[in-house]
Amino acid sequence: MWDKIESLTRDHPERTRTAKTILQNGLAIRGERIYLNQIEVPVLRVAQAAGVDRRTVMETVRMINKNPEIKSIFSNLESAGFSLRKVARFLGLGVVEITADDPHKVGILAGAARLLAEAGINVRQALVGDPDIEPDPKLVLIAQDKIPGSVIQEMLKINGIAKVTVY
Repeated sequence: MWDKIESLTRDHPERTRTAKTILQNGLAIRGERIYLNQIEVPVLRVAQAAGVDRRTVMETVRMINKNPEIKSIFSNLESAGFSLRKVARFLGLGVVEITADDPHKVGILAGAARLLAEAGINVRQALVGDPDIEPDPKLVLIAQDKIPGSVIQEMLKINGIAKVTVY
């Protein structure tokens, strides 16, 4: 999908940046308007987030609307919901951030979640970066309890995990 978007915006890097900002934030394009689920988002705010002007955002929206395949993707996007990542410590939750040596490798999420389950720790949220959109995607697991060092050591043994950071 991202390859198709990049091919449309190849001659306009600012439109690529705008489309990426819209996609990464789970914003939808419906007609000439941009939405976060059911809330309309001002074009100016999207422009500020993407580091472009309002005209560029509107040109990007029009470009997306002209391509039926891309339009069907952007018109149906939804935000993945709230993230507990920044408030986890206030709630007594454990957070582990995992960097993969190859983010396309199968089984990293499953292996890390299995280790937490075996330790009797429930996963409250799993946030996974898309390797086709983000240059350095991460897997963030937010757990019901603090994560013991022994579990972290076992995570480092999972095939494909390059680095584990605990917050």
